[in-house]
Amino acid sequence: MSGVPAPTAGGPAPASAGRPAGLWNIANILTMVRLLLVPGFVVLMLHNGGYEPAWRSFAWAAFAIAMITDLFDGHLARTYNLVTDFGKIADPIADKAIMGAALLCLSALGDLPWWVTGVILSREIGITLMRFWVIRHGVIPASRGGKLKTLAQGVGTGMYILPLEGPLATLRFWVMAVAVVLTVLTGLDYIRQAVALRRAARTRGAAR
Repeated sequence: MSGVPAPTAGGPAPASAGRPAGLWNIANILTMVRLLLVPGFVVLMLHNGGYEPAWRSFAWAAFAIAMITDLFDGHLARTYNLVTDFGKIADPIADKAIMGAALLCLSALGDLPWWVTGVILSREIGITLMRFWVIRHGVIPASRGGKLKTLAQGVGTGMYILPLEGPLATLRFWVMAVAVVLTVLTGLDYIRQAVALRRAARTRGAAR
């Protein structure tokens, strides 16, 4: 006998909370799909010079799918205990890869100033590295500002991918402007929290 009591008839199945999640779970599959969409997005975005409305629309669809999967994979992993080491590493890489690919393509095509791409990518890469720097001392939860930043970046970048004209083209400028402001402000706030977390850890260590 295994020593583990069998479930009673009609009762709930044993909880799998203590069982490590396998690599091939729905959350990780969605992350992999997002990674695979990156080269496909770039091909669609730059096809035939990068200015054909139909191909830009296809590129927007690939970008939108990637953004939607980003909303679900982390939630599924936390809700159904599907967190894995692969997911912890691949999920932020996939997030930065699709956004970075979109911004770099837009700037290379002359649709978005390079300084905007530089500010957003510098913040995202820097904060990701900082997250690994402080992770052994604690986790800084996602703030409302951070979620708004992600939303503004996704909407603004998506609007720049589409061949918009007139008032919508003006609107996307302001959406991207809000995204840049939120990118900077939330980045500074994350740095503040990370430094405070490190100081608190050193204080606890010195008190022992």
